[in-house]
Amino acid sequence: MIVGDDGLARPLWASRDPLMREYYDTEWGMPVRDERGLFERLSLEAFQSGLSWATILRKRPAFREAFADFDPDRVALFDDDDRARLLADAGIVRNRSKIDATIQNARAVVGLRDDGGLADLIWSFRPGETPRPETMADVPTTSPESLALSKSLKSHGFTFVGPTTMHALMEAVGIVDTHLVGSHRRGSSGVWAEPVPGPAAATASPLRTASTGSGS
Repeated sequence: MIVGDDGLARPLWASRDPLMREYYDTEWGMPVRDERGLFERLSLEAFQSGLSWATILRKRPAFREAFADFDPDRVALFDDDDRARLLADAGIVRNRSKIDATIQNARAVVGLRDDGGLADLIWSFRPGETPRPETMADVPTTSPESLALSKSLKSHGFTFVGPTTMHALMEAVGIVDTHLVGSHRRGSSGVWAEPVPGPAAATASPLRTASTGSGS
């Protein structure tokens, strides 16, 4: 954890780059429950695979312009001309497989509406408890729930939705809270309340309160 000049504690990854710091302070881990918002974040997580998240954030305005502000209905209608346009767009990540996956996933989003919709499906995999990581080493990269979500999405025609990518999505949209214990953002989503320490917890030795979770 790094304490910034504003007196707030953040993990190292959110402490140096102003763009990452703003994303961490205002967006990462806050609940996203609308279809378009989840489709955007699912798409960006897929594009991030193998790259830094900072790269994706810097390109986010270009992604939104290129993919019709991530309107699933519009992206679902993209054709070969759109693919050619996207592959020529230097403002985004020009990866043919990821571009094709985004178009395919838009069509899958539209198809899910008769079965409850994307938001209901994704949020149905919220676990019974969230990790409580104290260091970055405690942060998991997958979970039983992210594996199950990945399998469910694939069964509905989604691609580029592996369990690691889906765990990152679950962190980003508030389904789990992996803010490090001590971060000023810990528990801020309203989805996961931080436990109130009782008398025993208040007097327990730090050596006997190891975390079992993960965080960022």
